[in-house]
Amino acid sequence: MLHLQCRAQQTDRKLYKKVAALLDSFHGDAGVYIKCLRNNKTVAINAGNVFPTASIVKIPILIGIMDKIEKKEFDYHQIMMYRDSLAYSSYDVTTNLKDSAKIELAKLILLMLSTSDNTASLWLQQLAGTGTRINQILDSAGFGNTRVNSRTPGRETNRTQYGWGQTTPFEMATLMEAIYTGKIISDSTGKKMIRLLGRNYWDEQAISQIPADVFVASKNGCVDASRSEVLLVMAKRPYIFSIFTKNNKDISWGDNNEAWMLAKKLSALLWQYFNH
Repeated sequence: MLHLQCRAQQTDRKLYKKVAALLDSFHGDAGVYIKCLRNNKTVAINAGNVFPTASIVKIPILIGIMDKIEKKEFDYHQIMMYRDSLAYSSYDVTTNLKDSAKIELAKLILLMLSTSDNTASLWLQQLAGTGTRINQILDSAGFGNTRVNSRTPGRETNRTQYGWGQTTPFEMATLMEAIYTGKIISDSTGKKMIRLLGRNYWDEQAISQIPADVFVASKNGCVDASRSEVLLVMAKRPYIFSIFTKNNKDISWGDNNEAWMLAKKLSALLWQYFNH
């Protein structure tokens, strides 16, 4: 089990002041957790507060299905059969497959993470043993606040409050670090998951502020009043950060949405701070 201790880590006071100034004028609730992987200094602002994951819940789903693959219950390139009963949204690539179409499990994982395909994600959640089993994996690894709520018995109240999943900025950033360092499932599976998380189609917010030749593993999550991201940035001074928001006043979907602009400003600040 990982020992999660947010408060015990050494705070980067200079960076804290810069980040706090960014968050100060935000019209909603925001939480941030930042960790420099070279010196382990951190910034935590509302990092223990619980936020909706939206599509960032797909990281726990990834862990669930990769654990099944690790245990040889599935093969990574196993052929699966799509059925119309699995359809969730017409916007999903998977939904537009013909009934009885065949698709590799690996491609479902790609669609879940890269395009945030909800039909593929819900299918994978079921294959992983449902939210119940995924939550057991998270709990056994020491993550007490990160949970799958949707289609998970006993989580109905949490689903009403937080939606598909819930987490804290600290836990999700720490979960990303645990994947990267091989402390979740295994080192080889962790490396595979990081590569999978490095193929994000949704790259117009925080990722856009990082040079294109720098590897970034990431996942975004968005609903009307909550926009969030978690990133591992493999620069000269590598770092991880998560930014979560909720109760946002600005629920627009244009490029200038306040939460998305906040994520871009934070990402630009961190890139400059850690690499210049």
